Amino acid sequence: MFNRNRCLRRVAAIASISSLLAGCGVLSSDTPEDEGPIVLGTTSAPSTLDPAASWDSSWELFRNIYQTLLSYPTGASTPQPDAAETCGFSDASNQVYRCELREGLKFSNGDALDAQAVKYSFDRIRKINVNGGPAGLLGSLERVQAPNDREVIFHLNKPDSTFPFVLATPAMSIVSPQAYPENSLRKGSDVVGSGPYTLDSYSDGKEAVLVRNGSYKGFAERRNDAVTVRYFQDSVTMVKALRDEKIDVTYRGLAAGDVVELQSKTSKDEEIQLVEGTGTDINYLVFNPKDPWADKKAVRQAIAQVVDRAAIAHKVYKDTVDPLYSMVPKGLTGHTTGFFDDYGDPDVAKARKILTEAGIDQRVPLTFWYTSDRYGSETAGEFKELERQLEASGLFTISLKSRPWKTYVEGYQKGEYPVFGRGWFPDFPDAENFIAPFVGEQNALGTPYSAPKITGDLLPRSRRESDRANVEKEFEEAQRILVDDARLLPLWQGRQYVAASRDISGAERALDPSTIMMLWELHRKTAW
Repeated sequence: MFNRNRCLRRVAAIASISSLLAGCGVLSSDTPEDEGPIVLGTTSAPSTLDPAASWDSSWELFRNIYQTLLSYPTGASTPQPDAAETCGFSDASNQVYRCELREGLKFSNGDALDAQAVKYSFDRIRKINVNGGPAGLLGSLERVQAPNDREVIFHLNKPDSTFPFVLATPAMSIVSPQAYPENSLRKGSDVVGSGPYTLDSYSDGKEAVLVRNGSYKGFAERRNDAVTVRYFQDSVTMVKALRDEKIDVTYRGLAAGDVVELQSKTSKDEEIQLVEGTGTDINYLVFNPKDPWADKKAVRQAIAQVVDRAAIAHKVYKDTVDPLYSMVPKGLTGHTTGFFDDYGDPDVAKARKILTEAGIDQRVPLTFWYTSDRYGSETAGEFKELERQLEASGLFTISLKSRPWKTYVEGYQKGEYPVFGRGWFPDFPDAENFIAPFVGEQNALGTPYSAPKITGDLLPRSRRESDRANVEKEFEEAQRILVDDARLLPLWQGRQYVAASRDISGAERALDPSTIMMLWELHRKTAW
């Protein structure tokens, strides 16, 4: 017999998403109950409202207010048609990709969403060409054709089996030619999209109010009529709002201490569910070749030899993250442990030898930059621990500086930071997406990284292979190059946590393969 009370007492329990699906049904229901908008809290505010400018977690909002040709229906691990009715390669070499749009698509302002609008959106991304922006995802795109109102043809300059994954990223959101200027970014806080929701109002860094888009045509089955997203500066304030019932759900930015406290099942948390899922987000350091010290390979390798990832994961993140020794995270084909294989455990003597052999016999002065409000409340503690480790070695003199995300992005795109921290939430779940965005003269970091073997040989070779299980050797070789260069230093791999009030359902269904939240899956439970 089903014991309702027994199941309800399992609050604040942490479980894998799959086990929750098979459990008491705490997070599952088919019929939403309309009791006002779902209110979600996050520390990850958008840096922009224009898709042509963003290659960051602004995508979280974009997924819900704009539309892409392809996307991820609930449960799908490969892209499926959304604004498109059908899509596929039309040649044997994976160089011509054709999509046919759904009939009668419209933007939220009534403009027609036709093939010309799709072509305009892609051409616009490449014309504006924001440094560190999404144009870097379109390196294989040669031109776009729109032979009629519903047909779009992408001609690639080389075989690229990952192109459908690129089309599914929110960076490729379709915009109205009448509402978005061709050669510059759109200003203001209003949005013209065709996604499941319209942006009813927006207060920069504070709140986004989303309401159901009545003209939406796509695969999303919306289980609520409205969602309000509130942006917080830190986890403590966000979790307090959840406990005080001012928000219903939190996603991104939960501090390790708050996760641990919620796991402890204290009485004050008895009305809160905590869902844990496997994460593929990573955190890493970037070394800027424009800086005379960061440009020295021996300096980078010495830092790689000193940094203690396990201490960061344990002391700062309370074991809610895992040490990472490769830019490709665990769980993906092609993952290695290259940095551990080459450097082993932290060793100051080995680091000193690296520097001495390079003729460096002084403390190396470096400034480490981090963002104060993007990746969670522990970021400052993480960089203080890095400073402590490097200073304690006697080999480095470290200064720490930080900025809010919006100005932080501008700074690294201008090459202002000698060493800086970044997080990466994948565009799509493939090892390609943990290597390709960071290399080449134009990349997601705004910091040129010439890696001709990777960009000219290994990546093109891997893109010719449709079966991604067959490209492991290419990615392993690419990672060997990254380890040797030490231009990028992986630190840890995250886990996904969603905290929600007891009456919210759908959290276990709401994350796509890129861990972007599909807000339409959230809803209130029906009465028992």
